[in-house]
Amino acid sequence: MAKEEKNEVGVSLFGQSDMVAGSDPIEEMFALNLGDFISETLISEEFAKKISISANKKDRIKNQLKELTDIYSTKNTLCVLNFTSGEQQAIYTSIAKSVVQMLEVKECKIYLIKDDELVVVGNSSDTKETTDISLADLIYEDIIEKGDSTCISMRSSTLPVGMIEIKADNKLEKDFTELILSIANLLGTTITLQMEVERTNALIEAPDTEEMELKQARAELTALIGDLCDYQQNFVEALANAVDRKGQYTVSHSRNTAKLARNICKKLGLNEKTTDLIYYAGLLQNIGKITLPEKIFATNGKLSPEELQKIKNHTNIGVNLLMNINFLSEVVPYITYQTERVDGSGTPEGLKGQSIPLGSRIIAVADAYSAMTSDRPYRKAMEQAQAIEIITSEVDKKWDRDVVNALIQAVKQ
Repeated sequence: MAKEEKNEVGVSLFGQSDMVAGSDPIEEMFALNLGDFISETLISEEFAKKISISANKKDRIKNQLKELTDIYSTKNTLCVLNFTSGEQQAIYTSIAKSVVQMLEVKECKIYLIKDDELVVVGNSSDTKETTDISLADLIYEDIIEKGDSTCISMRSSTLPVGMIEIKADNKLEKDFTELILSIANLLGTTITLQMEVERTNALIEAPDTEEMELKQARAELTALIGDLCDYQQNFVEALANAVDRKGQYTVSHSRNTAKLARNICKKLGLNEKTTDLIYYAGLLQNIGKITLPEKIFATNGKLSPEELQKIKNHTNIGVNLLMNINFLSEVVPYITYQTERVDGSGTPEGLKGQSIPLGSRIIAVADAYSAMTSDRPYRKAMEQAQAIEIITSEVDKKWDRDVVNALIQAVKQ
């Protein structure tokens, strides 16, 4: 088969790495691995040429690192390293308050390790007492329970960078503990990634940097990016499980909705990236409409007093901050517009037909079918045929015809 016949729609250029194969197997491994970590929309043909074999190896590695550090810069991931201490505290406090709201616990504190001490950077309450957990405790244990406190280590790889402390009247349920652990892993890895980005930028600019140092930096960055992607998915799934538990679903409604939405995507022939985003939206659709003040999260310098106040007052800001890590903010429109109706009678904006994002139309149908066919405390699940009949009767009113047809194919396969 000719090379041009191998290229597939929706596949990263690094997954088709003819230009970067060369004679160096490590280069080829990096090229292929990078395709797993970065969505195809971020990779341009121009960039692929930049790292082609036409450049010398040291310059090629520098170009790879520049692209990585730009994609995972402070403007594209959650980062509080460039904020003042007051701004940093407002951000972490918002996350702590969101944790209390989600889990209905007494208190949440977030600590970072500074000068070999645990320092409170976020606090859901006004209490001043600090933890008696030591750094040595965090090195060896992910979860430490003392009295009414559950302390979860924030770490990257094996090294702790901080801790989340939860105080509750009763022992945390498993789903809630896993949610806090996923947040701890996500924050720890993101903080470490930003530190590595800053270190790598310094290496790129230094005139005497050795090729081996650049390769080591590349290995560190790609490993952290891989961890970030894994922890991101863990956070989404843990959040969905916690929401389902609070919603008293007898099964994982969000997970069932997400899986069904993914199968509908496959029946519609959507590419892998779009399918993944719709799957995440399916997991998260029950946390309600999320609005991200994007200007705040894109700020690399000082926040205005108005922006700080918005962070302090916004009820979902902590979840928003976590959602904004890397690509998860892309699912927000799918969630926001899932209550629209194709005849224009829905909310929040009365969008009609094709003006409703396709992801929203898919999530709406998958959510309705999953809810109808699941047991709830107040009613039994419907039979598949009855649910399909109800949904079909509302085609071109509530639901998109093509999406409903794909749903029928998906559930009857």
